[in-house]
Amino acid sequence: MKQLGNLAIVCARRPEALMQVYGGKVTVYVGSGPEREVLHTAWDNDAEISRIVHELNFGKYAKEAA
Repeated sequence: MKQLGNLAIVCARRPEALMQVYGGKVTVYVGSGPEREVLHTAWDNDAEISRIVHELNFGKYAKEAA
């Protein structure tokens, strides 16, 4: 649960990312249209949320340098 705030901050800085918390799950939608990706886990799974944060910052879903 500690990592949920970190995920919220990462998503707030990314206009192409939408974070939703509902029914005990956190879901992050990245991108738009047919390229939209969906990442999800239990809202209190810190390890998986940390992995999602890492993917958004440095991994597959990181913003490309302009």
